[in-house]
Amino acid sequence: MKGLLTLFLVGCWLLGYAQGPATPQVYANPQAGYQLTYPRAWQLRQNASKTETTFFAGDTAKLAPAVVLIVRLLPGQLAPGTLARNQQDSLWRSVRRLPRSQVLRLDQHDAGSYHELRYDYTFATDSVGATRVHVLGRRVWRGNQEFQLEYRAAVRQEGSALAEGQQVVDSFGFTNQPAGRYPAGQQCDDKMYGIAALRYVNETWEDDCRTIHEFSVTDPSVSPKIHREVLPFQSYALAKGFDNCLYSVTKAPTNAPEYVYRYNPATRQGEYTPWQLPAQGPETVWISAATDERGDLYFSTADASQLVKVSPADNSVTVVWATDPVRQASYYSAIGFAGAGSHGNFCLDDANTLYQIYSTDGSLIKVDLNTRQPAPEMIALEGLPEKGGYSDVLMQVDKAGRRRLFLAGPKSLYRVDLERREAYRVRRGIYTDLAGCNLFQATDQPAREGAPAAPTASAVPPASAVWRGRVLDAATLQPLPQAQLRLHLASGSGGFGPAASLAPDGSFAMPVQANKDYAARVRLVGYLTTDSTYRTLAGPYMQDILLRPFTVGTTLRLDNVQFEQGTTRLLPAAYPALDELLAILKENPKLTIELRGHTDNVGPAEKNQILSEQRVTAIRLYLIGLGIVPKRIRGVGLGGTQPRASNDREVTRQLNRRVEFRITGVQ
Repeated sequence: MKGLLTLFLVGCWLLGYAQGPATPQVYANPQAGYQLTYPRAWQLRQNASKTETTFFAGDTAKLAPAVVLIVRLLPGQLAPGTLARNQQDSLWRSVRRLPRSQVLRLDQHDAGSYHELRYDYTFATDSVGATRVHVLGRRVWRGNQEFQLEYRAAVRQEGSALAEGQQVVDSFGFTNQPAGRYPAGQQCDDKMYGIAALRYVNETWEDDCRTIHEFSVTDPSVSPKIHREVLPFQSYALAKGFDNCLYSVTKAPTNAPEYVYRYNPATRQGEYTPWQLPAQGPETVWISAATDERGDLYFSTADASQLVKVSPADNSVTVVWATDPVRQASYYSAIGFAGAGSHGNFCLDDANTLYQIYSTDGSLIKVDLNTRQPAPEMIALEGLPEKGGYSDVLMQVDKAGRRRLFLAGPKSLYRVDLERREAYRVRRGIYTDLAGCNLFQATDQPAREGAPAAPTASAVPPASAVWRGRVLDAATLQPLPQAQLRLHLASGSGGFGPAASLAPDGSFAMPVQANKDYAARVRLVGYLTTDSTYRTLAGPYMQDILLRPFTVGTTLRLDNVQFEQGTTRLLPAAYPALDELLAILKENPKLTIELRGHTDNVGPAEKNQILSEQRVTAIRLYLIGLGIVPKRIRGVGLGGTQPRASNDREVTRQLNRRVEFRITGVQ
């Protein structure tokens, strides 16, 4: 049974729709773990089995359904992406078969716990093209479910409903994101976090342990970004997953199983995970958490007697040890007596070495996680205050690729030089635990303290993608396989690349860098040359390009055609646009145009009229001097009689000082 959630917005309701209050309603399905929002003025109705929900815009007795939502489950548990395979190509082929279709967007990506295909296209309901339909939506595959959310309405009836329909589609999201493998290629960013121990309220310091500070390893001395009281409990333990979310557990001494809480700093939303830590034991609490090179999360008790691993890849929770391995060390009697400080706070490096910190003096203890063997000696550090209160350590990598060990001490954060065994104060702040994981980024291995810098980001090859689409006639949406399409990376040097090879249906496939701005130039005799900028997406994606045919009456602005103030002398910036117009006239020998000059309303109207006529004449003579037959170009000066914007401010007056050309003949 095919899993499907379908969300259809039918165009007929648009005719009588009255916009409701801005605050939307929330529709949620806690069992299926998703929710969406819809306009407050709408009504909804469910069938008896609650497998189908119908949304109505207003009175359900008078209006057709606006949204129909159907949920079905797939048999068995399928691997993420099993159903998503080839769906992009399949939809691409289907849309191309529709009459006069145009693809505005079609891309697919792996979000780790689910796969998603987004699409946005229009098509004609018949060969005549009198009625066009706009379709945009999402298909999402997660576990044993498939979800499809789709807006659909006649273009001529859309009005403001397009934006509203887009918001409904975009609002769909999962409320109980399952723990699972991280997205392919997912890497930790360079942000590090700390749980703030105190907060300042009414001129008094009081316990916090729910607020998280966010700062960058590049310069942690900069004031942090505050995530105020985002944890639902007080906590001493914080770890950062490869999904860049933060994971925590309560500090309450419950001696009972506790669920791990996930907080997403990007969305500022949180929820409990299905991962449950075992009871921590009597007279101790969960005090610290860390991440390893596989993205697994570790939690330790204050007495270091229990270390637990959570594996997001398979949702398993495993006790790593139930007895403190440091008890084997010769120095344990000096740190393990009654009333001694804690050494439960820890971090991990990429060699499976666990670093613990002794809270009394900040000394470090190394434990081999594979053998459970502690190092024979503790590492004493210079530069730390003698007073106790050392609460955590964290290994990170700086911008130059060097390892940096950060230490949360009494009232301050420190950076540790392990080679010299020295600590340096970085910033003020009291943190119960630190979290970060950029040490495990899948790039060059981090360098030791003082080692040469790693390659910079600019040395890493940019992510590649393939832009697929078609070149279409903007009026008829028919393919234009004879067109010449060239691309140029907007931020790069050099000119446009070689022309793309277009198939008989006008389709192309161009290799590009992902998430970059590209200038696209498209030429074809009988059409206006297109020079537009497009933002590429990651992975293969689809987007069509439209070419406007020459049509009598079409008026276009010549960009950057400016003159010295009060004269007819062209500025150097004007010539690229004039040369482009010259190329159009030469490629289309039957094309005739009218140059139209405009000014603002500053100064006498008669002078502006004369000046606009003189400037149009200067442009006409420039084109004639380069070989264009005089009778193909007319000129008219309109002064300030046809403003495009207000003349009250200089910024808008600039829009009125312009030169345009209008097509007067194509035969």
